[in-house]
Amino acid sequence: MTTHTDEHTDGTKTTEHAAEVPVRLNWSQHAPEVYKAMLRLETAAGRGLDPKLYELVKIRASQINHCAFCLDMHTKDALAAGESVERIVQLAAWEESRHFYTQKELAAIELTEAVTVLTDGFVPDEVYGRAAKHFDEPELAQLIAAITTINAWNRFGVTCRMTPGHYTPGQHA
Repeated sequence: MTTHTDEHTDGTKTTEHAAEVPVRLNWSQHAPEVYKAMLRLETAAGRGLDPKLYELVKIRASQINHCAFCLDMHTKDALAAGESVERIVQLAAWEESRHFYTQKELAAIELTEAVTVLTDGFVPDEVYGRAAKHFDEPELAQLIAAITTINAWNRFGVTCRMTPGHYTPGQHA
């Protein structure tokens, strides 16, 4: 579908966008016990982590995994948690935009990438070591759980082709 702009008699303009791609499968409806277990895992994984950091991790993994549904959700949740638009936008290029983030956040983002892209040769000792310098063991365990959980959500979202754009912050709380 081509995009075009219509001008109304009152001078306002509307743009017609491409049609939404249909959802392949509403997996939560067909596997409700799995969905409920995922929600419990999500709640448990986030305990003790800074909400902004938690959302940055979710956004970065979702960028890597190309999960539009999760990007929509976690960008909105990050903004609702007080995260800045600038830091969210720069996250895709965090290595060139290191000055936007704390050393602790950088360690978490780097660990997120290593855990998300295991095909690059597992999680390097240096990456894990940097994270271990900034997070005590219980917090590091929670961070790893959070990274693992968002990767699982991403796989559901991408495989089932969940539609972005309809989420409102706190909708699944």
